[in-house]
Amino acid sequence: EIWDGGSPSSRTMPLSILLKQHSSGLTGNILNVLEWPSQSPDLNPIENLLYDFADAKTDKTVYCVSLSSSEEDKEIRKKQVRPLFRHFRRIDACLQPREAFRGSDEIFCRVYTPDHSYVTIRSRLSCRVGEILALVREKLQYSEDQPTQPGNLLLVAVTSAGEKTAFRPSDEAVFTTLGVNTHLFACEPSELESLLPLPEEIHWSPGDSKLHDMSAEEVATQLVVFDWELFSCVHEVEFVCYVFHGEQARWRPLNLELVLQRCSEVQHWVATEILQCQSLPKRVQLLRKFIKIAALCKQQQDLLSFLAVVLGLDNPAVSRLRLTWEGLPGKFRKQFQQFESIADPSRNHKSYRDLMGSLRPPLIPFTPLLLKGETDTHTLYTIHTHKVAEMVRSIRRYRSSQLALDAEPSPSHLQTKAYIRQLQVIDNQNLLFEMSCKMEPKDM
Repeated sequence: EIWDGGSPSSRTMPLSILLKQHSSGLTGNILNVLEWPSQSPDLNPIENLLYDFADAKTDKTVYCVSLSSSEEDKEIRKKQVRPLFRHFRRIDACLQPREAFRGSDEIFCRVYTPDHSYVTIRSRLSCRVGEILALVREKLQYSEDQPTQPGNLLLVAVTSAGEKTAFRPSDEAVFTTLGVNTHLFACEPSELESLLPLPEEIHWSPGDSKLHDMSAEEVATQLVVFDWELFSCVHEVEFVCYVFHGEQARWRPLNLELVLQRCSEVQHWVATEILQCQSLPKRVQLLRKFIKIAALCKQQQDLLSFLAVVLGLDNPAVSRLRLTWEGLPGKFRKQFQQFESIADPSRNHKSYRDLMGSLRPPLIPFTPLLLKGETDTHTLYTIHTHKVAEMVRSIRRYRSSQLALDAEPSPSHLQTKAYIRQLQVIDNQNLLFEMSCKMEPKDM
């Protein structure tokens, strides 16, 4: 089942029903999918029927609350084919503001065959794997490059490191579970072991980055704007479901998964840009620029990109570049050490939590850390619904006012915006380390 929600920033859900519905799954009660309208409904009649959260009991049966979208709104959305942010094919598509994904939304996706040819299918996000394979099989039947009729096909996710995950026919919404450089392959069972990553994921050519020609201020601004769009798309129900059910959720938190993947993407982007730069002076300049970008993201209260950039600079393949770090002015080294202290996990991430407590909305939290404490609580089988409720209240507070940036757009801001929204990254750690050792061998 798929969360089929509208824009989450325009409304909130009563905490009592939110927690009862999702914690009830732990005691075997039935959970039905909620469907929210695109416009905020009047929830007062529902709220009047609910227990106050402090008195809510989690062992009661939860019934479905259906708040359906208008038929007109559904028809409009059916006509839209929307790109995931990692799979933009047109520049105009990536420049559009992000909207919350629903399971009924349609996307275009490439599905590869073992010889790296591909077919492009149009599919709902909530589509089952069996339906995806039926679409692929139909396309392959009419392909001139396919010498034989496709037989019993498997759908497999292949990472840039060559790791493979075969999906079951009943699996749903697999598109948003893919990693940064993970691609879908359709193959027969006998071909599974022979699947290889795409050549462009294995072989990278060094060269100067577009980032050299962009100002740190504009890059930081575009990071903040995009992060805010992605974070605003996540309904609080997705956070609660992720905490209580994690990977076993009965519906996939589509928009939350994209935020978590964006965090990983930014980390790998930092390492990729530095390790592709062969010139030592330019590499030092990039290092300075990334530290400045991190500082600007922190200043604009985007803790997601701030910590993602810091963690990217802390990547072992980057941190081992002794000559590069030695070329960094002392002022920047000291500033980066301060940033590292905020990322320090000691004392339950106290430095980060202190920083979060000192900020006023709007702000963008480091989402993996926001979820970490709550999922740890779940793992220990001591579910504290009050603690989860506090997380939801915090999310509401972070988004209680709209983000407003005063920066004047430069003539090149559209190019910067497009660049930030379709980052080209290497997420294979072995390849990153290999590039690092070639750049600065161990004996240097």
